[in-house]
Amino acid sequence: MPRSMAPPPSGEFSIRLTKPFTQTPTSKIEIIGEPNRPANIKHTTHVGAQNQTLIIKEGSIDAEDSNELMDLIRPLAGLPSDPNEDVYGLDARLAVATFEVQWDNGEEVEGAEAKSNPTEENKQMFKDVVESIEALTRQKAKERTS
Repeated sequence: MPRSMAPPPSGEFSIRLTKPFTQTPTSKIEIIGEPNRPANIKHTTHVGAQNQTLIIKEGSIDAEDSNELMDLIRPLAGLPSDPNEDVYGLDARLAVATFEVQWDNGEEVEGAEAKSNPTEENKQMFKDVVESIEALTRQKAKERTS
């Protein structure tokens, strides 16, 4: 039975991009904020022997970038998803929770298209969103200093 994701409280949005798709993540990007306001971004990477070294980068994105990101992820609603297979071929899992969109390519999402193969257009849309999140992270998240 498909799991229904609840929207976050008070208009808050949450975006989580993890890699790889099926194993313990070695890279996790989290963006949390509210519409029309700046948002926080955090990138956690596990590196080294047995992924024991942790690198954390944090930052913020301004309200304009936050709104552009919301516009970019809105069309993901209803795209195919599959809890067992990386149907988009990027070895990435993207979970989005906004007031308007609750979608995760690694879960059966209520209202999503059947678990058929996504179209090339769907794949390109997913790739564009993933690449935009990664680019925003490279620009805005800086390594923490002790």
